[in-house]
Amino acid sequence: MTTSDFQMTGGYAPVHDELTAYDLPVTGALPPELTGWYLRNGPNPRKASAHWFTGEGMIHGVRLEHGRAAWYRNRWVRTESFDRPEAVLYNADGSRNLRNGEANTHVVNHAGRTLALVESSLPYEITRELETAGPYDFGGELADSMTAHPKICPETGELHFFGYGSLTAPHVSYYRADAAGNLVVKQPIDVPGLTMMHDFALTREHVVFFDLPVVFDRASVGRGIPYSWNEAYGARLGVLRRDDPAGGVRWLAIDPCYVFHTLNAHDTADGRIVLHVVRYDHMFAAGRPQPDGTLWRWTIDPVAGTVTEDHLDDRRAEFPRIDDRLAGADSRFGHLTASRGPEERSSLLRHDLHTGSVEEHRFETGRIPGEAVFVPADETPGGAGWLLTYVYDATAGSSDLVVLDAQNVAAPPVATVHLPQRVPAGFHGNWLPDA
Repeated sequence: MTTSDFQMTGGYAPVHDELTAYDLPVTGALPPELTGWYLRNGPNPRKASAHWFTGEGMIHGVRLEHGRAAWYRNRWVRTESFDRPEAVLYNADGSRNLRNGEANTHVVNHAGRTLALVESSLPYEITRELETAGPYDFGGELADSMTAHPKICPETGELHFFGYGSLTAPHVSYYRADAAGNLVVKQPIDVPGLTMMHDFALTREHVVFFDLPVVFDRASVGRGIPYSWNEAYGARLGVLRRDDPAGGVRWLAIDPCYVFHTLNAHDTADGRIVLHVVRYDHMFAAGRPQPDGTLWRWTIDPVAGTVTEDHLDDRRAEFPRIDDRLAGADSRFGHLTASRGPEERSSLLRHDLHTGSVEEHRFETGRIPGEAVFVPADETPGGAGWLLTYVYDATAGSSDLVVLDAQNVAAPPVATVHLPQRVPAGFHGNWLPDA
């Protein structure tokens, strides 16, 4: 188990005010087609926090419309534990209070609802003005936590996700909601222990689960996050057919590692499954330095029962994103953030997964980007678009919303929206276009 306090200082430090500001100053020219909301979630603890992952969630949003930055606002997600900090996730009998959670990891929109997510708890619905509407359990059908990394199939509109964290079996369950938001699949997934499953993968035909050796550690409860590295647990990928969710998972062994985030996955014409992930040699391993996360490709051959692992780039990077209209398909381009300290130059990387080439946008020293979200510029999946990211300026102590041309990432920003306060380093977000 690892604890640290970097999350309370510098660009990670929480902000104390909820602001609303209108008509933000812009350098450059915002494309008029960018009309909608850019929302990003992240931890913003109200008191000293034992781990970056455990602060209360705060959404930072910018409304763009017709070439202007109409407003910025930030709001905490007011979960049950926000008002009752003494509340616990695990009750004395081992059951969970699923309304207790920070809701600090992601924000997604499906079937007309915008949901703030953390993997330990139920989603919390928020409004377009970022006010908290309350917990959402799919009309009473979900009695489990919901991963912060659900996948929306661009072809069916289905929302695929899983829940984990129950102290009793099943420790993991797979769920699917139809395009209207009705929960239509609930399927237990058999894993031998309480693994920390942060993300998974979706293709047109398969769901792939990551059963990796970061597992529940009772001795760590109350000291950050209650999970630690246990290499003896083993590592494996589980393949489930989408058209037969009750048909069982086929498990395939891989080298021990940990993965927080999947870039994308797809099926090949010859029946293989290709995944691109940010892979770590280990995670939360006592006495071992934190390894770098780098881009890898896993190729699953279901016929041979093998997984081929290829290291694609040795640059430390995280927060992989694609054009989400290609989720589950063969997306040629993927974008990763290579954040560095304030004395170094950070980058956004655009990987061409077909050729292996990489384009790079290098920020000035001390300007540190977060996750970059792809926003399409036309109706062609994988075509023209922009990358939107909050950038922290360590010298000025301020933040901007930066817009890059995705097809020319090395170029200077298309536009920079200057925000009225610093946006702390956070996790994930999305662009919500006007309907």
